[in-house]
Amino acid sequence: MTIAEDMNTLGFASVIAVIDRDRTNAGEEISGHFSVADGSQLAVTSFVAAERAGDADPEAASVRYYPNLGVAYGTVDRAGLAALKADPKVRSVAAAPLFSLIRPVGVAALVDPAATLTWGLDAIGVQELWDEGLDGSGVRIAHLDTGIDATHPALVKALESFAEIDFSGREKPGATPSESDMTFWHGTHTAATIAGRSVAGTTVGVAPGATLASAKVIEGGDVVARILGGMDWALARRVRVLSMSLGLRGMNTAFVSVVDLLRDSGVLPVIAVGNEGPGTSRSPGNYPAALSVGAHDRNTAVAGFSSSQRFRRRSQALVPDLVGPGVDVISAGPNGGWHELSGSSMATPHVAGLAALLLQAEPTATVDELERAILASADRGTMDVERVNHGAVSAPRALASLRARRR
Repeated sequence: MTIAEDMNTLGFASVIAVIDRDRTNAGEEISGHFSVADGSQLAVTSFVAAERAGDADPEAASVRYYPNLGVAYGTVDRAGLAALKADPKVRSVAAAPLFSLIRPVGVAALVDPAATLTWGLDAIGVQELWDEGLDGSGVRIAHLDTGIDATHPALVKALESFAEIDFSGREKPGATPSESDMTFWHGTHTAATIAGRSVAGTTVGVAPGATLASAKVIEGGDVVARILGGMDWALARRVRVLSMSLGLRGMNTAFVSVVDLLRDSGVLPVIAVGNEGPGTSRSPGNYPAALSVGAHDRNTAVAGFSSSQRFRRRSQALVPDLVGPGVDVISAGPNGGWHELSGSSMATPHVAGLAALLLQAEPTATVDELERAILASADRGTMDVERVNHGAVSAPRALASLRARRR
């Protein structure tokens, strides 16, 4: 819904306001524009969280401020909305969307992987970069997902830091890494594809030397507040890449400014495009500032479920930007075992891990240089351009392109 529709229907609207980060105390100065809206998700989750913690904070029920992003999220009435739009400290105001997990389309438990390297690692050619000593060492990647099982042998040394963003959008003090089996071990699976270590000869991670800053941001609660909290937390950890397999169906521009802020902060946002097939896409994966990822299978054919869509705009007319291995992908699963999942969610961490390998090779590469090299590596082969855009990503070609650009 739009802000106007929410105002007419509910009498209030949940909004995201981007603030001038260079102004000291800007978040506090605009907090008076927000007001508690009884029945809003932010108010309900905040009051529940306050009751559990025994720490009532009336302002928390109306607004959250994320200082590293320079973003405020909360509820406003008509007068508050007018004040926000008129405030010179506020750069933009947008309606808050309703995000959801991009769920896998195929699930199968495995006991013993058949190969030492998964087919996805072979497909993108990571061995050639590993042979050069490039394993992602020294690169920190943000992983915003359903959580992570840090006891899995592939992830014990990969996880550098963890945060659970509670249902009201605040970091839960003293949280230990966890994931619910209700999410198909989605977060554990994607995390290990990015940076999983070798276990008894089996390797599933593209960048097995990289480290993860993993935040549990979905599912349940006020998901907008949780995702913003995860992004803000990740920026404080000076990540270089952000991997995210969640979004809102269709084109919703509410998070455009937020994703732009990530890029401006030196972070490459690698985001899944969705699993609803041709003629569909997910926001923010379909934003110009995101590196949007669809899925192909082991025969380098586009997956039937992989979303793709053309827009009437010059900045990014077609999504996804490229495709990665996303069908029957083996990665970390429950009880220290292995799990086979399919989806653009599985393709996205392959590309995020590749970005880490490139950053180890060229630590001072900019976000734009990094993205251009990855796009230049892609090859459509016989796949339809309307479904895959640039095509299937290649690690060796990406490295060669990046080095050529920086000479």
